[in-house]
Amino acid sequence: MSERETLLVELVTEELPPKALPRLGEAFGRGVLERLQARRLVDADAPWRWFASPRRLAVQVSGVRERAPDQAKEERLMPVAVAFDAAGKPTAALEKRLAAKGLTLQNAKLERRIEGKQEMLYLHTVEAGARLDEALAVLVAEAIRALPIPKLMRWGSGEAQFVRPVHRLVLLHGARVVPGRVLDLDSGRETLGHRFMSRGAIELAHAEAYEPTLRAEGKVIADFAERRAEIERQLQEKAAAEGGVLGEHAALLDEVTALVEHPTVYVGRFEEEFLAVPPECLILTMQANQKYFPLFDAQGRLTNRFLIVSNMHLSEPKSRNIVEGNQRVVRPRLADARFFYEQDRKERLESRLPRLDAIVYHNRIGTLGERVARLESLSGWLAERLAADVALARRAARLAKCDLVTQMVGEFPELQGVMGRYYALADGEPEAVAEAIEDHYKPRFAGDTLPRRLTGKILALAERLDALAGLFAIGEIPTGEKDPYGLRRAALGVLRIAVETPLPLELDAAIERALAEQPPAVRAQAPADTVEKLRRFFDERLRHWLREAGHALDAIDAVLALRPGRIDTVPARLEAVAAFLEAPEAPTLAAANKRIANLLRKAGEEGAAHVDVALFAEPEEKALFEKMHAVAPYVASHLENEAYAQALSTLVALAAPVDAFFDRVMVLCDEPLLRANRLALLRELWRLMNQVADLSVLAREAGA
Repeated sequence: MSERETLLVELVTEELPPKALPRLGEAFGRGVLERLQARRLVDADAPWRWFASPRRLAVQVSGVRERAPDQAKEERLMPVAVAFDAAGKPTAALEKRLAAKGLTLQNAKLERRIEGKQEMLYLHTVEAGARLDEALAVLVAEAIRALPIPKLMRWGSGEAQFVRPVHRLVLLHGARVVPGRVLDLDSGRETLGHRFMSRGAIELAHAEAYEPTLRAEGKVIADFAERRAEIERQLQEKAAAEGGVLGEHAALLDEVTALVEHPTVYVGRFEEEFLAVPPECLILTMQANQKYFPLFDAQGRLTNRFLIVSNMHLSEPKSRNIVEGNQRVVRPRLADARFFYEQDRKERLESRLPRLDAIVYHNRIGTLGERVARLESLSGWLAERLAADVALARRAARLAKCDLVTQMVGEFPELQGVMGRYYALADGEPEAVAEAIEDHYKPRFAGDTLPRRLTGKILALAERLDALAGLFAIGEIPTGEKDPYGLRRAALGVLRIAVETPLPLELDAAIERALAEQPPAVRAQAPADTVEKLRRFFDERLRHWLREAGHALDAIDAVLALRPGRIDTVPARLEAVAAFLEAPEAPTLAAANKRIANLLRKAGEEGAAHVDVALFAEPEEKALFEKMHAVAPYVASHLENEAYAQALSTLVALAAPVDAFFDRVMVLCDEPLLRANRLALLRELWRLMNQVADLSVLAREAGA
């Protein structure tokens, strides 16, 4: 047998958690690989594959050694002066150090080496390479312990623990079983195939025979990605044969791939009368409860057909039993959905409002009914400032949470908002109100769509601002990775709605208003800096979001340093800064701003209230002042029109007089009147130049 062979490690288990399966499979495979590499039993670039099916985790690594190569090592022992006495004889310190390593002066390989002004003694040894037979069980156990498993379980009378009971352990190096014991199991070469389509244990002749043997004898496609691709192929084939199309199904496909080992797709049907129920209800029933794939027509309308991914392949007529069995199972669930929908429609949404008073939103903030009142008030306030229909915004807020006490949402919480829209339309509410009820939960996650209309956007803003203000006020602030209330996502939702719409939202004012809407007890206990903490929280989210979008960090910091009131202007400001940095004068102006900032910081409150032209002692002072007042009207006009790039390009004319001013004028001179006047001039210059961004932050970026 050659020294290098393919290694196979497999755990045969009870059914593993489907949503965690691909993560477990890859983590197990990578964990084994990295530990083999750490022991030099395999090269860093060795080919490897991980496998995961409902009843197994496995990894196959090519080129694994039976024994790792020996490794030369050197260790810095001590100064030569400490190791040997004046007569050159070894000291007790040296002998003791060597003895601790099982060495003597006779068999130790020592080297003297000059290091600076000192001579050091080094010990050279050879570390024997690890043996696969001794190391494999240990490293497999280590890889298992490192898996991301939140809750372990025990089985039988042993002490072994894993996410599910483990029944077999395969350790094969080529054709040879590597001896070892893991999870109270001795290693072997026998695996198990499909629970129903395979009979008994399957003997693996060689590590490389794992996948084809399982496929042929065990009726198992062990590779997760291959199994997923096969299911997708069959789904598309069946959908095309039925003249239908699949909707969004990636997440369900992953879950189903983790539930089957030998996938076969069948077509099921239900009675067309169920299509009178809102399609979202039927889709959720089929996907969440039954793991079916609904079919849609070319216009995107739900049909009465669905695809079943079975773990069994049966030919006619036995396959009919699978189809008919699944159809029998889904009918009562669809009937339940229809019943809930029909019952809910017998009562108007608004009539459910009093029931929200019995639901606690947060034990320190109040009930859901109280929250609805806050949302109604805050939505109206936002609508006034964003030139929206105040009555529509308040109405949408009033009804936004009423569907939470319907039977349908009680059964399917995922349909909150969705059912609210259906019931609002059935009640004759304006379409904008109905849409806002559904859309105020958007965006639910990164990349999700925004609310469709302005009314929905306002309600979505109110929803998030109220949650952020209330929870920050009682100290429920995200720390580290902990964010149980999803406040980071809420803040990003506010930013996305304001920036991407865009909406002229004055963020600080909105935060203050949302805090003012909180219950008196909450406001009373809120720290004085709650608004400031919230604004910093928004700025952190905004900085991270803009960085991910590809904007330069210096440009982001320069813009956010000014705390722009309207965050919808931030993208245009960033574009203006990027254009400004292309100008040859940018380094001069950025460096000058940095110098001005330092001078004003040093001066503190010192300086005159206004510039007095009669106190100009140098022509450069006058030239700078006149140029500032020449460009100021143009800058103001550009800013009023939100033409930030033009505003910054106008400032380029100040580069020469600013440069000349700092070359010839001593700002912090000994004459008090001149000094105060020059500081006033710099303050005016600072205000003029830093209305788009804090240019001093750009000094490094501009090459200053």
